[in-house]
Amino acid sequence: MVSAGPASAEPPPSALAPLRVAAYRNLWVAMLVANIGTWMQTVGAQWLLISERNASTLVSLVQTASMLPILLLALPAGALADTLDRRRLLIAVQFFVVGVGLALTLLTAAARMPPALLLTLTFAFGVGQALTLPAWAAVIPDLVPRNLLQSASGLGSISVNAARSIGPALAGLLIAWTGVPLVFAINTLAFLFFALTLIRWRPGRARSVEVPERFTAALRAGARYVRHSPIVQRLLLRALLFLIPGSALWALLPLVANRELGLGSGGYGILLGALGVGAVIGGLVLPRVRSRFSPNQFLLLAGLAYGLVLLVVVFVPIEQVVLVALVPAGLAWVTVLSNLNAEMQLFLPGWVRARGLAVYQVVFAGGQALGALAWGVVADATSLLLAHVVAGLLMVASALTVRIWPLPDLRAVERDPATHWPELDLVYEPDPSVGPVVVIITYTVREEHREGFVTAMEDVRSARQRTGAVRWGLYRSGETADRFVEVYELPSWDEHLRQHGGRLTKADQVAELRALRHIEGAPEVSHLLPAEAGR
Repeated sequence: MVSAGPASAEPPPSALAPLRVAAYRNLWVAMLVANIGTWMQTVGAQWLLISERNASTLVSLVQTASMLPILLLALPAGALADTLDRRRLLIAVQFFVVGVGLALTLLTAAARMPPALLLTLTFAFGVGQALTLPAWAAVIPDLVPRNLLQSASGLGSISVNAARSIGPALAGLLIAWTGVPLVFAINTLAFLFFALTLIRWRPGRARSVEVPERFTAALRAGARYVRHSPIVQRLLLRALLFLIPGSALWALLPLVANRELGLGSGGYGILLGALGVGAVIGGLVLPRVRSRFSPNQFLLLAGLAYGLVLLVVVFVPIEQVVLVALVPAGLAWVTVLSNLNAEMQLFLPGWVRARGLAVYQVVFAGGQALGALAWGVVADATSLLLAHVVAGLLMVASALTVRIWPLPDLRAVERDPATHWPELDLVYEPDPSVGPVVVIITYTVREEHREGFVTAMEDVRSARQRTGAVRWGLYRSGETADRFVEVYELPSWDEHLRQHGGRLTKADQVAELRALRHIEGAPEVSHLLPAEAGR
């Protein structure tokens, strides 16, 4: 499971290689424009509130109103993206965002934008973002070949961080020149451009959504997959171990700029620019870094470097030193999180990809939000220096845990769908909603193979539970020495049909074949349905 050496001896693809794929390039440019518009909208909303009473609280609520929908809606958005046509969902959501942007523009131009309405529309804008993110992340593996996913993830980080540098600066110039309404108008046009680009995009292979899952069933299936996938859980754990101490730098940098370095807003912007430069460099060098270091070596080095930067910014309060130190911090931030995001995209099968990525986004947003709050409380209760020292040491400790909780090696994991089960042969066709359904499989296992069979069935259990089973058990017959019985329950016949029709992967098939090597003859399978199902 643990990667012990470099990821590959082959030359890594260029960081810009995905841009040679026309569909990805067009959508990436459109997303970059939309990201710039998002940051412009945020600055414009904050500027409108700067002269209000309780301005500090109101300005901070702009970020809250933008991020809260991600925490609330990412999981339902992931379920929608896995059950509906992702392209059509993205188009519909962008036109919703365009409508919100149009309302912001017209009402602000008419001087009819009280703080409560502004925050409400900002929240609505955040809803659009929350619905976009899982679908967009799930679409990327359909746009580029598998070997370019890490580079595509790095380009995504470049887009976000380039927009973070360009958007606020452009918004500031436009606000000084003409006012906030033009900023909102440009943001609206940016999302209209993204919507039109999506309309022009024609996926090369259609996604099967003829019989979509029911929404609540899709939510439960996504949660079940994450709950029974140790690899997904390990990736989420590694993200949290980096995000929680790492968020201290972003949360406390304004205070470092003001209190330690004596800088104004312009100086703080330059410090953010240094982080952004490091982030862009990180996106560009990610493929080469991955080719030279194993994922676990890479996590360790990035964590140690980031922890050192947390200490440098408070122990060496010299603007030039801090400015230089922030570049590797931005590089470490983007390369670690882009790598983890790419690993999630590589591992998750298509049927649950958006839901799994939505969980990652909840962890990402929640880890940053809760971590920033915690470090702010620590700094207020003690001191800015002590908060950075604790965060730096925690980051170093988190990096060292890579020996205890290493990243899995996913190079040999087959994630393509596999339909290796035989066709169902029932005397009647149950309604898909019928349930619960119990599947009983009887195996004949000789004494010399029992231990190997029981061990191999652990991987089979995980596959059954990830793909639909809510209960699973392996039993040995009391009357027949060489008989073992596998019993698992699914909530509905539809869930079992989906196991047969696309949820299983080639890795699941390999796990089953490993167990079947220990049995005699063919297993006997029977399906038990509620007594009224056949009426």
